Amino acid sequence: MSIAHGIKKLGVIGAGQMGLGIAFVSAVHAKVPVLLHDRSSAQVKSGLSLMDKLLAKDVSKGKLSQEAAKEARDRVTVVDSLTSFREADMVVEAVSENLALKQGIFRSLTADLSPKTILATNTSSISITKIAAATIPEGKSASDPEGKESTSRVVGLHFFNPVPVMKLVELISAVQTSPETLDRARSFATACGKEVTTSQDVPGFVANALLMPFINEAIMCLEKGVATRDDIDKTLKLGMNHPMGPLQLADFIGLDTCLAIQQTLYTGTGDSKYRPSVLLERMVDAQWLGKKSGKGFYDYPNQ
Repeated sequence: MSIAHGIKKLGVIGAGQMGLGIAFVSAVHAKVPVLLHDRSSAQVKSGLSLMDKLLAKDVSKGKLSQEAAKEARDRVTVVDSLTSFREADMVVEAVSENLALKQGIFRSLTADLSPKTILATNTSSISITKIAAATIPEGKSASDPEGKESTSRVVGLHFFNPVPVMKLVELISAVQTSPETLDRARSFATACGKEVTTSQDVPGFVANALLMPFINEAIMCLEKGVATRDDIDKTLKLGMNHPMGPLQLADFIGLDTCLAIQQTLYTGTGDSKYRPSVLLERMVDAQWLGKKSGKGFYDYPNQ
């Protein structure tokens, strides 16, 4: 049975597309105060500018009143350190798909925050159990009461990009996650206006265990010369009624993100069917990351 989420203040780490989107739906729909942190002041400025545009768009479409938009914007406060999250009831991490980076953040949060604070990660593929293990206090073991308490409040909350538009959140339990943490996280995602599905803690969960091999296979078709870029995407759009083809979708996700997830699938399972395309690796090496860098499988001159 679900329970009230009890989140009176939220912390969000990362002001990129995902972090900003999570802050947006939390402020607009869940109506909770949000503390937003990013190491890059330029990223914070860009993120807040995007939020202002999203709010203005919702006002122009009649989805929000001017007053409601101002109230939502006023709920978001930028903070300059993780210690500023001490009053937060939940912190959502939304940084790059890098296990060591995430573990370092969760280790710091454990040292600075109350053991009652829910620690959620927006990872789309990395083991929640490995991230949770990083929260075991120094000098304690996983079996100590402190270790059990700390790891039990870690959960996966995988929002989808763009967060204000996409209706789904994947809820993932680490082996250590408590039922109360799961219930509160589910309730909070629902308060953000999302539908929730659950997945076991396996590489890629459900969404990316299905999507990324599909995208990787499309890239391999291009790499091998089976078909052109346009014909691959047209086949899926017109033949399967997909809103966009897999190569364009990869550009929108970010080719670096696609590669990171595919590598997680490959290393996490040891199955050769998940081996990343060489073409994908080379494009990331060239910093052709898709829409966000201005070039991927397609060109985006205004980015």
